[in-house]
Amino acid sequence: MGIVLKGIGAGTIFALGALLVMGSTFASSHSEKKPRSVLDFTMKNIDGKEVPLSQYRGKVILIVNVASKCGYTPQYKSLEELYNKYKDKGFVILGFPANNFGRQEPGTDSEIKSFCETNYGVTFAMFSKISVKGEDEHPLYTFLTSEKTDPKFAGDVKWNFQKYLVNRKGVIVAKFLSAVDPMAPEVTSAIEQALQ
Repeated sequence: MGIVLKGIGAGTIFALGALLVMGSTFASSHSEKKPRSVLDFTMKNIDGKEVPLSQYRGKVILIVNVASKCGYTPQYKSLEELYNKYKDKGFVILGFPANNFGRQEPGTDSEIKSFCETNYGVTFAMFSKISVKGEDEHPLYTFLTSEKTDPKFAGDVKWNFQKYLVNRKGVIVAKFLSAVDPMAPEVTSAIEQALQ
């Protein structure tokens, strides 16, 4: 049985329909689960494939924003060394190229991949270039830097090669600024503690 609307013009019916659609869209967008961990994000890897970070559940993760033309770029070597030292114990590194600082990552994903493999023999997970700061900041980095979601280590990313350590439960347990080499004792000891 249909509903008969007397005395209502087509424009009003259209407007009512639009409101209903907007209402359902609003409800569905607000019913989406807010991320409670870095493991709730899905990211595009450097080859363009969608990767749910939940696949790293149970691993200790080091998240690093990287760049190819930075004074800290040689840290790729230390990152690879760190990865090889602990990967068999359940440790992973996730590299996120970003062009936010001094435009030091101008390349395409394929150029970045080639650069990393050719110059530093990178085998840890690399992802598609994102923004880690500013108006176009990726939601993963909003999560990492917000006081609401990361009260202990909140604050803007300062430069390339800033590092976040995430424990096996997906909780951020440490942050290391760019100048701290990946093989520095404070990094390795924090990783070893998280791996226990």
